[in-house]
Amino acid sequence: MKVNKGILFVLLGAGCYGFTPVFAKLGFSYGYSLGQINIVQMLISSFLLWTITLIKRPSFKGLTKNNLPLIMITGCFTGLTSIFYYGAMQYLPASLAIILMFQFVWIGILLEWIFSKVKPAPITVLSILLILIGVFFASNIINGDIQGLPLKGLLFGILSAFTYAGFIFFSGKVAVDVDPLARTSLMATGSTILILIIFIRDIPSVFPLETNLVATAVGVSLFGAVFPPLFFAVGAPLVAGGIANILTSIELPIAILSASIILSETVTPLQWVGTAIILAAIALNELGGKLFKVRKHNKVVIYR
Repeated sequence: MKVNKGILFVLLGAGCYGFTPVFAKLGFSYGYSLGQINIVQMLISSFLLWTITLIKRPSFKGLTKNNLPLIMITGCFTGLTSIFYYGAMQYLPASLAIILMFQFVWIGILLEWIFSKVKPAPITVLSILLILIGVFFASNIINGDIQGLPLKGLLFGILSAFTYAGFIFFSGKVAVDVDPLARTSLMATGSTILILIIFIRDIPSVFPLETNLVATAVGVSLFGAVFPPLFFAVGAPLVAGGIANILTSIELPIAILSASIILSETVTPLQWVGTAIILAAIALNELGGKLFKVRKHNKVVIYR
């Protein structure tokens, strides 16, 4: 029963991420700039997270003057991801932007290899190759639909993958003994400060707050920064790490499906094939090594 509850909450958390492109695209359709959307989104996210933190009153044990700035700097990666990810959506279909951002999977493996000296296993290398094949199909290069798309949008999409991979990598290394809720709020604060610095010229244009801008920012904040961490905090401890990572990949098909249904973007069968290959590659990377070890172990037992 606990496992089912854990799976449900992890799926809900990942599913929420899949709807953020809808709100971002909606904001752009209203004529708001990347800076305006990011500023209001981060202010709302920080306010909501700190409100929840103060209500829950988590322990700040383990927080020091040394790791406090590191936590906030780690949070800056989420701010950069938001800039690049939504920036990509200004120029590209949401379905392509999410596919590019999802390259954080193999980029994260690369970061582990470079910084932690963890050499990828053969099964991981195979998974990376499958992901790249999946991207080839999902991007619709074969039909030539990617030709003529702004290079700036493609660059933003790839940069969002690098910054998101960086966030995942460093968030697993920095102040891991600090309460998750307190850490998330501090990360949001660091991200907010970065956004305000980068888009300082857009701050005056945000006020007075318009209803459409607030509605857009609230949607992006809730589905991108508030609900997912809370759902993951409940569900992740009840599910094995590998399974949790596979479950979070549901964000990809939900984002593409929402772009297709809500934003009326055209998603071809070939793109769905590419998406399926990417999901299969993620599952292979998470479970393939374990299955291989089990089979190898069983083979040795039988031989003896």
